[in-house]
Amino acid sequence: MSILNDVPKQLFIGGKWLDAEGGATMPVDDPATGEILCQVADAGPEDARLAEEAAVAAQEEWARTAPRARSEILRRAYDIILSRTDELALLMTSEMGKPLAEARGEVAYAAEFFRWFSEEAVRVDGGYGVLPDGRNRMLLTRRPVGPCLLITPWNFPLAMGTRKIGPAIAAGCTMVFKPAPQTPLTSLALAGILREAGLPDGVLNVVTTSRADKVIEPLLRGGRIRKLSFTGSTKVGRILLAQCADTVVRASMELGGNAPFIVFDDADLDAAVDGAMIAKMRNMGEACTAANRFFVHSSVADEFAARLAERMGALVVGPGTQDGVDVGPLIDDAGRAKVEELVADAVGRGARVLVGGATPDGPGRFYPPTVLAGVDQGSQLMDTEIFGPVAAILTFDDEDEVIRVANDTPWGLVGYVFTAGLDRSLRVSERLEVGMVGLNTGLVSNPAAPFGGIKQSGLGREGGRVGIDEFLEYQYLAMPVK
Repeated sequence: MSILNDVPKQLFIGGKWLDAEGGATMPVDDPATGEILCQVADAGPEDARLAEEAAVAAQEEWARTAPRARSEILRRAYDIILSRTDELALLMTSEMGKPLAEARGEVAYAAEFFRWFSEEAVRVDGGYGVLPDGRNRMLLTRRPVGPCLLITPWNFPLAMGTRKIGPAIAAGCTMVFKPAPQTPLTSLALAGILREAGLPDGVLNVVTTSRADKVIEPLLRGGRIRKLSFTGSTKVGRILLAQCADTVVRASMELGGNAPFIVFDDADLDAAVDGAMIAKMRNMGEACTAANRFFVHSSVADEFAARLAERMGALVVGPGTQDGVDVGPLIDDAGRAKVEELVADAVGRGARVLVGGATPDGPGRFYPPTVLAGVDQGSQLMDTEIFGPVAAILTFDDEDEVIRVANDTPWGLVGYVFTAGLDRSLRVSERLEVGMVGLNTGLVSNPAAPFGGIKQSGLGREGGRVGIDEFLEYQYLAMPVK
């Protein structure tokens, strides 16, 4: 595979490709076969220190760079990414498993963050006015927060990178970027693209590692990193927040989800099933926005379940690189074992398997699209993020009750509501304790919209007009009126 051979396997620090301390490497495997694709550099604490020093050294000059210059770098990177759609899609599929068609979609989605923030880079503004007492003028300016630590997950390796790197570049921040150890190749390819687009040395530094605890904590406690942007589990997010406390590192986090998918009796079932397929099966269900709990009105539950089972059962499971495949493998053995355990628990509590539910023989981490009906509210998958292709269906009759149950979770990232009534649409959406609502749609993600949750699903927002705010600070200047 030429793209695999072309991607550097070293750390990217200060504009140079470097081996890790002691020549340490870590394997990257193909989840469809379990075979090792290659070895990449496995950074240690000393490598992280070098990356931090490079980011700190580059910060002052980068902050003074003209907004238009930063904008044009992002725009060039956007064009390069799109020109290499097929190569980047194949790289992603090889290291994390999603089908090529879906990987191509992610390339377009990821590139759009660079285009969006290329436009936001030149729109950072401030304010001016006379204060109410008339004695002072107020001048508000906005400046980059400073060197940032960016940590991304494996499930959307290109888009999660551009969603964080784009606003940091636009705001004038330098970065230490730690991608997930399962999918380092896509991030290293992205670093090469940004270098080609003209990003100055030291602005982006990429540290691939399997020893995150030894690499990240010294950076957060050291006092020179001023901003953390993290996407991952709530469990890890709590640990990172504690580490940020020592030096009061500004943090934004996109954490776990437990999305309810509510289908009322007046819903368009065709639209509801279409929405369910998107909300559940995007990325094999390995998405924080994936529908986790399906609440369907009892009057339409049987028909909805039958239609969904038919659609799910028709999906083709196999290696993402093969033509016609709809569902690739899960990321690793632990991820598949978790899905198996959750399904077994639900079935043990009385759930009926309408389709799927059995792990196939053979190599790879495959699990079939699965629909469970009659799921007991006490099942583990009701309060555990499934991260797999399993739709768990419960029934309801009362609006107030379904909202109460939907909100009965520490997470609050996204919810989905399907109903024909305008009043109910707004009423239910307003009562759901989530940061985003898909109203008669199964897709909420868009670079032009603010992405994020409430409760234990995170802090701050990514994307949209507010996305750049996470990387900017206000400064207020008081000047006497004379």
